[in-house]
Amino acid sequence: MNKIKYFLSAALFLAGAAVFAQETQPETPEREGGHTNQSKFRQMYQEMATPNTYRSASGAPGPDYYQQQADYKMDITLDDENAKLYGVETITYHNNSPDDLEYLWVQLDQNVRAKDSKSPLRNGGGVPLAYRTGSFAGEFMGEPFDGGFNIDYVIDEGGSPLSYTINQTMMRVNIPQPLKSGEQISFSIKWWYNIPDHTTDRARSGYEYFPEDGNRAYVIAQFFPRMAVYSDVEGWQNHQFWGSGEFALPFGNYEVNLTVPADHVVDATGELQNRKEVFSKEMMRRYEQAKKSYDKPVMIVTQEEAEAAEKSRSQDTKTWKFKANMVRDYGFATSRKWIWDMMAVKIGNKDVMAVSLYPKEGNPLWEELSTKVVASTLKSYSAHTFDYPYHKAISVHARNQGMEYPMICWNYGRPNPDGTYSDRVKYGMMSVIIHEVGHNFFPMIVNSDERQWGWMDEGLDTFMQYVAEQEFGEANPDVIAPNEKYPSRRGEASKIVPYMAGDQSYISPIMSNPENVYQLGPNAYGKPATALNILRETVMGRELFDHAFKTYSQRWKFKHPTPEDFFRTMEDASAVDLDWFWRSWFYTTDYVDIGVKGVKKYYVSDKPTEALKEYMANNNITADQLPPLVYLADEDVDEIDPEMKGKKPSEVSQPLSAFMMDNMTAEERAQVEEPKFFYEVTFDKPGGIPMPLIVEYTYADGTTERVTYPPEIWRKNDKEVSRVLSSTKELVGIVVDPDAETADIDTDNNSWPKKEEPSEFEQFKDGIKGE
Repeated sequence: MNKIKYFLSAALFLAGAAVFAQETQPETPEREGGHTNQSKFRQMYQEMATPNTYRSASGAPGPDYYQQQADYKMDITLDDENAKLYGVETITYHNNSPDDLEYLWVQLDQNVRAKDSKSPLRNGGGVPLAYRTGSFAGEFMGEPFDGGFNIDYVIDEGGSPLSYTINQTMMRVNIPQPLKSGEQISFSIKWWYNIPDHTTDRARSGYEYFPEDGNRAYVIAQFFPRMAVYSDVEGWQNHQFWGSGEFALPFGNYEVNLTVPADHVVDATGELQNRKEVFSKEMMRRYEQAKKSYDKPVMIVTQEEAEAAEKSRSQDTKTWKFKANMVRDYGFATSRKWIWDMMAVKIGNKDVMAVSLYPKEGNPLWEELSTKVVASTLKSYSAHTFDYPYHKAISVHARNQGMEYPMICWNYGRPNPDGTYSDRVKYGMMSVIIHEVGHNFFPMIVNSDERQWGWMDEGLDTFMQYVAEQEFGEANPDVIAPNEKYPSRRGEASKIVPYMAGDQSYISPIMSNPENVYQLGPNAYGKPATALNILRETVMGRELFDHAFKTYSQRWKFKHPTPEDFFRTMEDASAVDLDWFWRSWFYTTDYVDIGVKGVKKYYVSDKPTEALKEYMANNNITADQLPPLVYLADEDVDEIDPEMKGKKPSEVSQPLSAFMMDNMTAEERAQVEEPKFFYEVTFDKPGGIPMPLIVEYTYADGTTERVTYPPEIWRKNDKEVSRVLSSTKELVGIVVDPDAETADIDTDNNSWPKKEEPSEFEQFKDGIKGE
């Protein structure tokens, strides 16, 4: 709008508004009494923890922030014939907290599958619609699998026994004297357990058995007793592992020796220390070639070699030795079935190895795409957070699996036996690889408490997965169908509408423990990812959002953030007040529903309207007390002078004409673009979530105008708001949220005039005509 047009608009509306306009208030009975502040825009002091010297009000670590460290030395032996795992580990625990610790808590997550586990008993419910065959057999046929830890001993550094108490999946180690602040303690645990078949009991870790060749492929994690987190927020995080809430773990350094059959191929968290001992000369040559290959993977073990190994049954063993620094967990994969490929990817100023392990059953899909997707994921996530700090990232093929650990993850996606595969299988595999490799960033490095806040790793990762998928699609037109976007399953606003529009009895706030929600996928993955995408694309804009998101990632890498740290950092780094957004999207199960309630047409007059006359009567104002004013008359109510309709304001309003003559030059008056049409547009909000009001106005000449009113437009009236629209052109159409970017659950009220949907009978007739 040019300066003169703005000047005229201000004269028309602001002068009148200053005298008589009133903010629209919700209708309430008079003297009803007080009420609490229910505004979505109120400050979040009630919901969020008070800042302190450990965690600052800006969302950054405070000057007294600390975190514990747990270092591990482990000797692990796989009994492939009997599917058992044996281990001896020494834990060195560093007490960096200001507190003296009377005892230590260790996690025994494998106990979730112990015979006496309470986990299968925690859920109610009747007969489901169907069972997986493995689940049916496991629940109703035969003995239940006994997969819990068998603890042989817990001893101190000198070899003396330490007493301990096991409470389901937690073990309290009783130490002789308190571990003082700044001290460390070492103790050892010897254990073994039966490895589960992860294809039948949905375990996160275990083996898949291949009856055609009699081999197993192992993906092993949660396999050792692990230290619990002790922090300024929770003290000991010793919540039980029930199955859904994942893991809270301290960082540390690992030295792990993995002893497996000599014909197995192994990869794991950490850097291989004895490569020349476990690699053949040909494997070493290929490995050196892979370190210089940036455009395509190099085969370390070919399919032909893997198929030959399937037929062997070595009675000898090999020990693969790994070291990993500053990791929060450990995982490994081992089998004689593995095909192995690698390539280098440039991240910042260093090379990282993108790696894939898969059996022949994964080909040709895995050989074609897995490592390529790993490399692309590392680039995308690094660009939006921080440079990937580890030396490799491994994607391992595992049927029906999607699970993550530092530097290594398990991913599904299996072609048909003849090697063919659908787009659904292809994109499913690519997406799970992006997601699980992405977990290296959240929570393996930005180390949130998954046991309590599933969305902090799953939601943030799913959001970044959406970004990485779209970037992969843009960079790889040979993989994505021509002229199409990557078909992301989650992230776009429209994808979360069915969940948010569902039965409120089965929806929980995002800010819920993962064990306490009905639909974990939409709750912890889909809704927070969609919320962040809307925040990026619609509320904040990419520049502000990306800077704030990167600030959070870099502030909290290799640390333990809380939800408040995330919320505060996003605001601190962007200067955008988002209390209304966090409260609505994360703390409630409200939904978005914004529409057009009505449109009234007005014309300019210099005679008082019926509404003004009523106002004057109610307030004892006489006509001689009024200054020269300009009025907007309601076409449906006021019949002041029908001939005034459709004329320019200066043609019908003597006060306005005089104002223009007195305050504007002839040249300025000639340049003024006077509006002929005036409308009051009322928008309502049946949904509980305030959002930016995105409106597209269409005019009689076919032109359109897009206006985005900020979410604060709802701050004083949560139900409805009105806007006055002036134009030189007649208004013929209004659409709210025209690009479906706010997750509006009901679009029937988004248009004016309201779109008429054909009846079922009319649809039936149209269908017959089309046959």
